[in-house]
Amino acid sequence: MEQEIEAFIRFLAVERGLSENYQLSTQRSLTEFTQWCTAKKKIDNPVGVTLPVISEYLADRKRAGLSASSIKLIVVALKIFFRFLARKGILDRDPTQGLALPRIERYLPETLNELQVEQLIERIDTKVPLGLRDRAIVELLYASGLRISELANARLENLDFEERILRVIGKGNKTRLVPVGHKACDALAAYLSIERPKLVKRRSGNDIFLSERGTKLTTGRIWQIVKKISRHSGLEKNVYPHLLRHSFATHLLSNGADLRIIQEMLGHADISTTQVYTHVDQQRLKAVHRQFHPRA
Repeated sequence: MEQEIEAFIRFLAVERGLSENYQLSTQRSLTEFTQWCTAKKKIDNPVGVTLPVISEYLADRKRAGLSASSIKLIVVALKIFFRFLARKGILDRDPTQGLALPRIERYLPETLNELQVEQLIERIDTKVPLGLRDRAIVELLYASGLRISELANARLENLDFEERILRVIGKGNKTRLVPVGHKACDALAAYLSIERPKLVKRRSGNDIFLSERGTKLTTGRIWQIVKKISRHSGLEKNVYPHLLRHSFATHLLSNGADLRIIQEMLGHADISTTQVYTHVDQQRLKAVHRQFHPRA
């Protein structure tokens, strides 16, 4: 099975163009399943895998305390792997046919309200070293709803100041155009004209956001920057980069934006992923009603 897993991961990388993180996660799920099959069932060939074997493995993982969302990831990995083997003719039949995905309780994403976003941004001291860069990071995360990886990989040649558009490469190497608000453009212009030239070293690339060493900022470092800004803002909220993405989508929806347009800007493949923000907006409306209506 190990050889088939390697071939499958190559297929995900080359044919499907899926991210390295997705490849690693899928490979880990399949390798753990293979190890269990070898140890518990003496099965080392995909031909020997049946639906009862898979069901027993999933039950074993559930007893070990794995959450429904983690088990769902395993089920998805097994389904696409065995479907791949069946299409290649290695298996006569896909053993995962009829295997249902576990039901997962959907949690509403946290958001900041508009005043909290304003407070977060306005408390950034742009007079300290790298203050302009850090303000531009937060402005762009909120203005364009970027994933942290998309912000880390943003490049100068993909930023059009005249049209106020940024071309980003999202999940699955899919390219999309996102608008950049005028305040974010102003923050970017200040950083690019004043601070970035001082950060550029011989090995620097065309990445928009650079570290003190002149290298591209990592997602981990961007996370740290946002957390530091949050601590200095005085907000009693757990602020992190993806919270700004959630806030971006929720504020667009509450101000009348079409859900399909929000889906496009966020780079969601499925509208159902974007629809969670309608529930957030409904919760907000209910909260306002309870607070202000005399007979609520």
